[in-house]
This record gives sequence, structure tokens and C-alpha cells, in this order.
Amino acid sequence: MSNRSADLANEQIIKIRPDVPSIPFYQPVGNECDLFESAYQQHLPLLIKGPTGCGKTRFIAHMAARLGRPLHTVSCHDDLTAADLTGRYLLKGGETVWMDGPLTRAVREGGICYLDEIVEARKDVTVVLHPLTDDRRVLPLERTGEVLAAPDEFMLVVSYNPGYQNILKSLKPSTRQRFVSISFDFPSPDIETHIVATESGLAEQNCIPLIQLAQQLRTLKDVDLEEVVSTRLLIYCAVLIKNGLDPYQAAEAALVEPLCDDPDIKKGLLELVRATYGS
Repeated sequence: MSNRSADLANEQIIKIRPDVPSIPFYQPVGNECDLFESAYQQHLPLLIKGPTGCGKTRFIAHMAARLGRPLHTVSCHDDLTAADLTGRYLLKGGETVWMDGPLTRAVREGGICYLDEIVEARKDVTVVLHPLTDDRRVLPLERTGEVLAAPDEFMLVVSYNPGYQNILKSLKPSTRQRFVSISFDFPSPDIETHIVATESGLAEQNCIPLIQLAQQLRTLKDVDLEEVVSTRLLIYCAVLIKNGLDPYQAAEAALVEPLCDDPDIKKGLLELVRATYGS
């Protein structure tokens, strides 16, 4: 099973079902697992919305393993074309052969195709998805003349960060209404403490100050930050602390520096770190 974009550091494995070899750790915060399974069983495409580093990709990996389906993850970007998803003819050994793209492979084998940050892709990409997101559930391949009918096991999942939306980068309402949707956010402090401790190996009592610091950083006013501290960054910080780095230095490297470059803003953020850890 391929999973090219792990969302969290230090992946830990837990056993949920004896017939599934290994399932990436994921701590549910609501009914998102039940919603995913229901969408899968009813052959519905799924849209997941949430901030960077809140666990969207880990959730998809967890559910794919839990359902026993192969996962094809695509990180969307400005240069991603429809052919990158469906496939193209390539020269191989002096011959021209057709090579399936990740979306086509997922349809053929009944896997889960996950398009991360779908709004970053070119507009022609969403057009390719339309026949798969209504009652037709087919993937036309114009270059080969095939029309692939998606098996019951196939599922299309896309995600994006609403904080990045603007006039130029947003999903058309007609596309959004082709998906059922789940909104993600950062977990509650208790759950986030458990997640960070489990992922990093740092004792839960030592994670509590880190989570308290994150709460303060996320609620700062009059500070112009494009992003807030993610659960992913908290895990990175906890990993550094677990491996002997001073908490102040770990927070500076894993929390403050990734958030901004402005010297004055960094100075203010470091004051909060100093107040938390007394360094």
C-alpha cells in the first residue's frame, strides 16, 4: 500500500482488526470515522476541509488501512494536469506504451484516490473528476478510448485548507456539491496532548506545557501569521524534547521559526515560549 505523504512524524502502528496488517495511529475527535465508512459503503465522494497539519492525511491513511484498500495519494500543485492523474503514453524500450496515472490505477484496482489540496490543481483536473463524482462513477480515458467503470471498492477523497481560499484558488460551487464533506480542526487540548504524546513518545505530563503554549499561539491577536501552530509541528517539537533538546530551543526551532520570518513577531512569540518554560 502506497502512502507518499505522511501527515505526522514518528508514525506509530496499532492493531485494530486482526485481518488488517497494520493501521496508522489516528485519534478520532468526533464521528469522522463513521462518516468516512458510511460514505465508502454508499460509494460517495468525500471532501475534507481543515487547516494545515491538523491530521487530514493521517486520517485518510488510517481509514484506507482500516478498510483494507490501497491508497493513492496525490499532492496537488499548480502544474498538475489531468494527464498526471489519468495517464499518458510514454516511450519504453523503443515502444510507445500507455502508463496509468494514480487516479486510473485506483479506479482499476478498487482503491482510494486522495487528492490533497485540490484547489492547488489546474481547473482541467476537476473536470476529469466530474464523471466519477455523480451516479455514473466512470473515468473516460480519451487517449485509449476506454471508459472505466469504478468498482464498488473505489473511493475518491479530496481535501483543502479553507484558510488559503481566495478568488483565484477555490472550488467552484458546482464541484463542491458533488461531495459529502467533513470539517476538521485542531483537537481539544486533552486529545491533542494524547496525540502528541503517542506520536512523539514524550510523557503526557511533559506534553501539557507544549499544548498550553499552542493554545496561546493560536489565539494571539494583532499578530499577522499566515498559519497557526499545527499538531504536526507540536509533534516535531515533542520529538526534539524527547531526544534531549532544551524545550525553549525545541520550541524555537519547531514552532517559532516555521511560522514567520519577521524579527519583531518572532521576538514576541519567543516571549510566550520563555513564559511557558521559564528559559
